[in-house]
Amino acid sequence: MNTLLTLGVIFLSALVLAKVIDKIKLPSVTAYLLLGLLIGYSFFNIIPNELIKATDLISNIALGFIAFSIGRNFSFDTFKRIGKSIMWISILEASGAWLTVTILFFLLLKQPIYISLLFGAISAATAPAATVMVVREYKARGNFTNVLLGVVAIDDAWCLIIFSISLAIAKALNIPGVNPHLIRVIFSSIKEIFGALILGGIVAFIMSVLIKHIRTQTEFLIYTLGFVLLNTGLAILLHFSVLLSNMFLGTVIININRTSDKFFDTLSSIDSPIYLLFFVLAGANFELSALKNIGLLGICYIIFRVSGKALGGFLGGQISQAPENVKKYIGLGLIPQAGVALGCALIAKANFPSVGRFVFNTVVATTIIYEIIGPICTKLALQKAGDIPTFVSKPIEQKNI
Repeated sequence: MNTLLTLGVIFLSALVLAKVIDKIKLPSVTAYLLLGLLIGYSFFNIIPNELIKATDLISNIALGFIAFSIGRNFSFDTFKRIGKSIMWISILEASGAWLTVTILFFLLLKQPIYISLLFGAISAATAPAATVMVVREYKARGNFTNVLLGVVAIDDAWCLIIFSISLAIAKALNIPGVNPHLIRVIFSSIKEIFGALILGGIVAFIMSVLIKHIRTQTEFLIYTLGFVLLNTGLAILLHFSVLLSNMFLGTVIININRTSDKFFDTLSSIDSPIYLLFFVLAGANFELSALKNIGLLGICYIIFRVSGKALGGFLGGQISQAPENVKKYIGLGLIPQAGVALGCALIAKANFPSVGRFVFNTVVATTIIYEIIGPICTKLALQKAGDIPTFVSKPIEQKNI
């Protein structure tokens, strides 16, 4: 099939499959990944090479959008509102997963330190959409629900910071033919991280200053899209972190511009098709034959990540003196993982040709598992915490809006 015909089939098939998947209460992301798996290398292999080659382009656009949107969560108003429990729990559950996976991969599974760092950093991400879906579906209410929603809203921001730092260190440790040297590793990492922050800040300042010339909604859309793509392209050109640069662009904009909400709302009106393609192509790039090589490592990744989040969440609850039900069950509510993790895995794949594909395939396989068991565990956590009545045996009907 030609590229345009394939795109049409992808969009329509994804829509139908998402509706089918919704009947069994799974997120749309699962449908998109499964569709990509079916039409990709592993099964029918009907995606044209031109579209496969565009994976990096579409991924960078999608990741630029995702990171820019996540930057919205770093407003001063948000930090004033969320309270110390959410702050401590979100930082420690993300860090807990990162450190647990990194250390155990390195010490127990004998993986190289740079591979351990990549898996550890990716493990910090969650999937807010899956969590919000369960909360809405079962009309969950209570202190635990409020903390859980606050944590998942800001968790991916911590993940982007952790991944950007880990990626910079991993790249510095893995330069071919060069022995790792502490000073060189530190300098290379600082250059990539702070370069991304400076770039994002400069672009945000220019974006905020020139906004006075924008009048219509259409101009606003073009203006926002142009600056996010410009920032993404410059980050790639200068070898800075696309994720960190765009997240900081969003962070600075939300804090210095009074009309900043328009930037994010405008972009959210057009990003769905990009995200759909991003997930479908992620599934299409997955190699089913790699499952036999994932095995124990994939199982350990799931166990280590869940354990790290549960332990970190508990410690965060202890430090912030959160209610007992929050400390006990917050980890169970943070199992879903999807978009940001897949994006980070694609970046790892692009930066490490020799092992990146293995990292990517492992994350895709475990993401499908997480997206199936994650919502079930989130529902269980809400029930255990007492935010869903125990007599509710099925979701409350939701009216179409």
